[in-house]
Amino acid sequence: MQSTAVIALPDRPALHPQRHRSFPAAALLLALLGTPLLGQTAAIPRALPAGQLPQDVRLGPLKDLDGVFPFRVPDSKEEWSRRADRLRRNLQVALGLHPLPSRTPLNPVIQGRIDREDYSVEKVYFESFPGFYVTGSLYRPKNRSGKGPAILSPHGHWADGRFYDTGADGVRKEIAQGAELYPEGGRSPLQARCVGLARLGCVVFHYDMLGYADSVQIPQSVAHGFSKQRPEMNSPENWGLFSPQAESRLQSVMGLQTWNSIRALDFLESLPDVDPSAIGVTGASGGGTQTFILCALDPRPALAFPAVMVSTHMQGGCTCENACGLRIGAGNVDLAALFAPKPLGLTCANDWTLDMATNGFPQLQALYRLLGSPDSVMLHRGEQFGHNYNSPSRRALYSWVNRWFRLDSPNPAEEGDYRRLTRDEMTVWDAQHPKPTGGPDFERRLLAAWSSDTQRHLAEQRRTRRTFEASYGSGIAAVLGRDLADVGATAWTEHSTEERDGARLRTGLLCAPAHGEELPLLRIEPRNASGHVVVWLDPAGKAGLFRNDGNLRPEVTRLLDAGATVVSPDLLFQGEFLQADERLRQTRRVKNPREAAAYTFGYNPSVFAQRTHDVLTVIAHLKSQTPAPRSLTLLGFSGAGPWAAAALAQARSSVRRAAIDTAGFRFADIRDLQDPDFLPGGALYGDLPGMIATGAPRRLWLAGEGADAPDIIREVYARARGAKQVLPFAGASHEAPAAAVTWLLQEWKAR
Repeated sequence: MQSTAVIALPDRPALHPQRHRSFPAAALLLALLGTPLLGQTAAIPRALPAGQLPQDVRLGPLKDLDGVFPFRVPDSKEEWSRRADRLRRNLQVALGLHPLPSRTPLNPVIQGRIDREDYSVEKVYFESFPGFYVTGSLYRPKNRSGKGPAILSPHGHWADGRFYDTGADGVRKEIAQGAELYPEGGRSPLQARCVGLARLGCVVFHYDMLGYADSVQIPQSVAHGFSKQRPEMNSPENWGLFSPQAESRLQSVMGLQTWNSIRALDFLESLPDVDPSAIGVTGASGGGTQTFILCALDPRPALAFPAVMVSTHMQGGCTCENACGLRIGAGNVDLAALFAPKPLGLTCANDWTLDMATNGFPQLQALYRLLGSPDSVMLHRGEQFGHNYNSPSRRALYSWVNRWFRLDSPNPAEEGDYRRLTRDEMTVWDAQHPKPTGGPDFERRLLAAWSSDTQRHLAEQRRTRRTFEASYGSGIAAVLGRDLADVGATAWTEHSTEERDGARLRTGLLCAPAHGEELPLLRIEPRNASGHVVVWLDPAGKAGLFRNDGNLRPEVTRLLDAGATVVSPDLLFQGEFLQADERLRQTRRVKNPREAAAYTFGYNPSVFAQRTHDVLTVIAHLKSQTPAPRSLTLLGFSGAGPWAAAALAQARSSVRRAAIDTAGFRFADIRDLQDPDFLPGGALYGDLPGMIATGAPRRLWLAGEGADAPDIIREVYARARGAKQVLPFAGASHEAPAAAVTWLLQEWKAR
């Protein structure tokens, strides 16, 4: 995997527009590019000399899970609070848990009790979704009465999960290294920590990841070993995990596992011997990922101990540890930090966590000091060992639990031997409790039920403007990843000016230095400017303002004659972002052999999102000018309507009017993860009509949707007292630009 990381970061240095612009990495794009959009472009004004590309970081290498993810310590509690709120919401959205699914009855089954001298073990299964089972082992201490602390324990990627046995030879090597103490109990470090915690006085629920041990309904080959897209699971009506349809709804293995963890907390809370205020979570490796993700999302855990996972380096290699949108501009240290200021224990080893003591943990310590809890974060160092949750690490866990749950054990770090459970003793399925069915049909039904449940919740949130904003508005904001406030200061560098047909054509580069981005831009100013400014979006970029003969389109001329200034950018991979005779056919993906979208889009925004960011950069620049525009109108035609709709959702009141031709586009119809208009989560919040509705009550001219606007647009506009603000257009798509300009000119005359 590539390790060079180039992505939009707040601390990226300012650009130098006068420098020669060329990106060797741009050569990597040639295989993704095809035929030109216009037959003749010689007369189209350019911001850069032919053959030169914008100096934009997005033309560089993509970021992947092996990149570097430093944690930036906030300057104040208030700054961290704002940042944490946004990180947590992005996490919820990325995992498909905004809104949360329905908490249907767990219907738990607890059976097959096995007694040991000082603890017992029972077999457990319950339903996180109707018909979808969470399985595991429940350890209970015998040395206490009444309610007490409990620990939720995901196992991680050890072979066979909960059934893991390193074998006699393996444990001998561990003992020789000082990693284990006992030839019997040391053969299963997973069982060992459950026994140790139970002996300390904790109820422990040790549960299966998808596809491991007794979790059989979605096989391990899919949940953790997925590699190639499955055509039979890629249908807009009937889809499976990892498909474009699942990703457009943010349905993932990671989301399912996190929901199982949330329901496992529900299960623990329901037990009569558990104190709900004293629940901790611990796991290592992939179980460490589950630990800090759950503790970032759910307010109930009081203690967290993710082992050998939190790091500024490798972020988790399994498909179950990655989700689209999860780590764009953030890493595992950021996500673990969301637990602050509650007690957080960590471990490191001779793996990707090797330098945690000097890079990652000091920054967490600084955050905890800022929040007034300097003693509530701890790192147990184990660089002499490989990837593990071994006896020294477990003893550190016991001391951490003893301290914060006030168990008053005089020797919490002591760990005695125990008699391991066999696979037959642990499995929850038998003749009286038959194994449930699974497989592709079950997978499809599960995702369909999840989607239906989510849409029912979202429909309820459309009843008021406030709840619509809290659900759809915040969800769409997370999916798109940037709003006007995020753009920061912009800088305009003019490169050429010419007079044509009584108007001034100004070309140059519009820079967003905070993000390392710059856009070729054309601004056409009439002789007698009225103060109205129109942002024209087109699949051809700024070349879309011109006919093939190089003359301005008649619709643009009409706007100029009315005194409007017309501005048009080359969005990412349009116009001057491409060499001659090229167009974007497919987007890039990181160098990972597995065809899971999260490996690319978990760390990099989609091209659709980045083009929306570009539109927001243009709007932010125009709004910052003195004098400010009298009015700002957004136009999108011929395939550019979806970008205009997305930008409208984020620009809100900064845009007074919009004319959008959707051409019936829907994110849910995309069947290729490398389609330039693929957007993870795009279908989740009402699809494109949901984005348009979020722009209410802006004045809206709408084509591509027939004689009436979609229900969600009409409902939301009506509640915003803007029902008459929407004008549907049912004509042909080629008629849309002229009709929209006529509408806009009438609007200006009337107001």
